Amino acid sequence: MNQIKENFLIDSETIFLNHGSYGACPRPVFEEYQKWQRMLEIQPVRFQTETVYSALKDSRVALGEFVGCEEGELLFFQNPTTAISNVIYNLELKSEDEILMTDHEYGALVRAWNALGRRTGANIIQQNIPTSLVTEEDFINAFWKGVTEKTKVIFISQITSPTALIFPIKKIIKRAKEKGILTIVDGAHVPGQLDLKINNLGCDFYTGALHKWLCAPKGTSFLFVKKEHHSWMKPVIYSWGKNGDDPGPTEFLQDFQWQGTRDMSSFLTIPKAIEFYHECIKPLQEKCRQINLEAYSKFQVALGTSPLSAGAGWIGQMVSHPLPIDIAEDLKKILLDDYKIEIPIFEWKGLNLIRISIQIYNTKKDVESLMSALASLN
Repeated sequence: MNQIKENFLIDSETIFLNHGSYGACPRPVFEEYQKWQRMLEIQPVRFQTETVYSALKDSRVALGEFVGCEEGELLFFQNPTTAISNVIYNLELKSEDEILMTDHEYGALVRAWNALGRRTGANIIQQNIPTSLVTEEDFINAFWKGVTEKTKVIFISQITSPTALIFPIKKIIKRAKEKGILTIVDGAHVPGQLDLKINNLGCDFYTGALHKWLCAPKGTSFLFVKKEHHSWMKPVIYSWGKNGDDPGPTEFLQDFQWQGTRDMSSFLTIPKAIEFYHECIKPLQEKCRQINLEAYSKFQVALGTSPLSAGAGWIGQMVSHPLPIDIAEDLKKILLDDYKIEIPIFEWKGLNLIRISIQIYNTKKDVESLMSALASLN
């Protein structure tokens, strides 16, 4: 029996290799979540007008220490898509301005940026980043070729969703700052997978999902907004703000924090999720990375296709790999129905990719089961 997996709520009969999509919440964190929900239901008025605000501050303080920024620069959102959409809503761009991103970005946010382009006339540039990159400089040079005098915003993932690559973004941010280009980072997969110090990156905005690799309950994410942007950053939804019960220290925080009645319980579990990370996840992360590197090599043997990266340094606890052209169209369903393996398969730039995620409840045997299944189907 996998004792670590027993500490999570996921189906014990399924080989779960898809942590990257929605995460998995461990029992101690989920119990904390239910505790806050019960408190809300027992005395909803007191909870929503008093209790929740000090608890939210505790969560912001804990998160600020964890991700390396001041607590007053953090806003809570249900997911990174909503967070970035709020930033997009506030941008004042005009026709022929350019937003530069890679061609590895998350599809939902590419759609959000395209909607901005249609509304304002701004051009959305998806810079081609070859999958044959070896060095950090290769990446920087490939991306920076897309920068022009019209570039006003750079939107970039620190860990990409489709290709699961870790992009070296710090030098990109530094160059952008020198040219007065706004930088917005999608770090959905970063908190709990990589060590994160936002202030060291120097970006203007940064979003991260906490329900993925930090293992908080679903619908727990954040947006970092550098202080210099607080004066013009406004919420999509206005509610009571400074005229309500929120004793928050700034109007910026008050406007974003209360946006009508909603259950804040998931955000209040953040200190517990961070505690679980330090006690249970962090000590086993290097083991997870090693299992993932082995998967990176085994994919090449089992599938007979070339990898998307040079391996170490480009991948953390996820790896995406191209499938053969003649692989079964319903492979995802076959793997789940016949082999009890949950893993995502999707199309990216004409390639069918399979993406494995390794969390602490995964073992080498899980990877071996996947490779055996793929070999039998290939």
